[in-house]
Amino acid sequence: MKKLDKSFYNIDALDLAKKLIGKYIVRNINSNYIIAKIIETECYKGDNFDKACHAYKSKRTKRTESLFLSGGHLYIHLIYGMYYCMNIVADKEEVPSGVLIRNIEIVKGLDIACNLRYNKDYIYLTKYQKDNLSNGPGKVCKCLNIDMNLNQKDLYSKNDIFLIDNLYNNETKIYNIKEGKRINIDYAEEAKDFLWRFYI
Repeated sequence: MKKLDKSFYNIDALDLAKKLIGKYIVRNINSNYIIAKIIETECYKGDNFDKACHAYKSKRTKRTESLFLSGGHLYIHLIYGMYYCMNIVADKEEVPSGVLIRNIEIVKGLDIACNLRYNKDYIYLTKYQKDNLSNGPGKVCKCLNIDMNLNQKDLYSKNDIFLIDNLYNNETKIYNIKEGKRINIDYAEEAKDFLWRFYI
């Protein structure tokens, strides 16, 4: 499996949010692999327009320091004091922006992911649990065992988490990528209406 290299991530966050759709996250947990297709993302840009971004107006804090790294690093943060969220940093160094991974489809290591999320194999899940396995950023992190230990790590030189373009050599990708408003950012005034969420 060939990792996506650093140059893939060194682009504007809005472009990266779209390009990440259909790519695969490979997670190595003690030599056990989970592979998941990215099917929903949200863009956040730390400029003077996006009031939903943690680094709005380039606000630099201990929490947001990761967003100022070069593209391809991870920005992990906590919401509601209990759920981790994974963001992939975009653009070049000192341009604070990133892409939140909002939903994934587990294609390999399903039972590992289910045990991380529900402490039981897929076959024992209820329909509700199956339908809600990874459809949210906190659920994504539970399924992939992602926490603050991965904050500021990069995706192109580590073996415990990285991205690949294709899972199969003959894989064809034709997606109808839809766009919509980002979720749970009503505080962001006019930025709450930006169509910066992408999904299939």
